Amino acid sequence: MSLRFLGSQPALGSRVYIVKRAMRTRFQPRAEIGLAVFLWSLLCVHAVAQSGPSDRSASSIDRASMPLDRIVKNLQERNAQRAAALVEFVGTRVYRMQYHGFPGDRDAEMVVNVTYHSPNAKQFTIVSQKGSQFVIDHVFKKLLEGEQEAANEENRRRTALSTDNYDFSLAGYETSSDGSRYILDLLPKSKNKFLYRGKIWVDAKDFAVVRIEGAPEKNPSFWIKKTEVAHKYVKVNDFWLPAENHTESVLRIGGRAVLTIEYRDYKIVKSTPLPEAENGHDAMKSSQISNVR
Repeated sequence: MSLRFLGSQPALGSRVYIVKRAMRTRFQPRAEIGLAVFLWSLLCVHAVAQSGPSDRSASSIDRASMPLDRIVKNLQERNAQRAAALVEFVGTRVYRMQYHGFPGDRDAEMVVNVTYHSPNAKQFTIVSQKGSQFVIDHVFKKLLEGEQEAANEENRRRTALSTDNYDFSLAGYETSSDGSRYILDLLPKSKNKFLYRGKIWVDAKDFAVVRIEGAPEKNPSFWIKKTEVAHKYVKVNDFWLPAENHTESVLRIGGRAVLTIEYRDYKIVKSTPLPEAENGHDAMKSSQISNVR
């Protein structure tokens, strides 16, 4: 099965659209409607993020000598440069859903090949699928369809990791075998269920988010008692691409659901050179010199 849509990385808004549409289908037994409501609540907090776990060897604000505003400015600028330079890539995704609780357990898996063409075109080819057909049809496939909504510039702007949407504070600085990371706390500037509060880990050389842990700023549904979100990205050539998205939610009436998307087998087909930029060490030195002056 091959699907072609316009859209960028799935945005939170697309998750809302996904399961609301599922609830309007003729698949109407009470138990399935209850599951659809829960899936909507789960999916609408499944945010976009970035990279792999690091082995912590140090965490100290004192070691992070770069000012917070400079870190955030570099992060936004470098994200924009990478987005503009990435022209085409291919990869594979594995969607997995595990739900245990009322009205019954549901497990499913779907493998999809993806081809991306700048600025916002994606082609999806479903390779295999197994498990609950309800989850496959009304969650996984709707996730693919919903990506076209992320192409809306206004939607992307309102959910972007930027100073327009978040207040940032410096929480720490880590060094590990994977490199150095700034740890920033995030606090949304508005009560928006598409934004989240938590922490991000920013690579000190590339100024890319490599890890996010948090929770939605606003509970998307009464039926959800607790939701935890974790995202990781991996570096492929000069670009940081999704490695894993993980959302786990607990339902008030009992039950737990885990939705994951594993990204693998990336190949950068076409890109343009990134502009020369100061690495983290040089940027720190420049900032220190500027402060002395």
